[in-house]
Amino acid sequence: MSYNLFLDDIRVPEMVYRNPEEYNFVIVRTYEKFVAYIKANGLPKYISFDNDLGLNADGNVAEDGYAAAKWLVYNSGLDLRNLEFYVHSANPVAAKQIEGLLTNYINHLQSNS
Repeated sequence: MSYNLFLDDIRVPEMVYRNPEEYNFVIVRTYEKFVAYIKANGLPKYISFDNDLGLNADGNVAEDGYAAAKWLVYNSGLDLRNLEFYVHSANPVAAKQIEGLLTNYINHLQSNS
């Protein structure tokens, strides 16, 4: 199943993309739902990342988009060579972290295949 994933606690794709209907996004609001959805459905073709994902049920800062990217790289066991992604976070530091981690890892995988 090929699908596109939108990770954001508040926004919807219409707030980020000019033509969101072209992506037909599955929307997940938390790190936990991000991991669970990918485990159940396999790696998406495309992921749109927010970083700051609000508070968890305990009122503490929730795991963020960078944690989701780290899970993909270090724990998922998935082949990310063909993954396309965009970081739509308003947090510029976190956006660079997510972009850097995924870009470097994908480049590493592609150079070793």
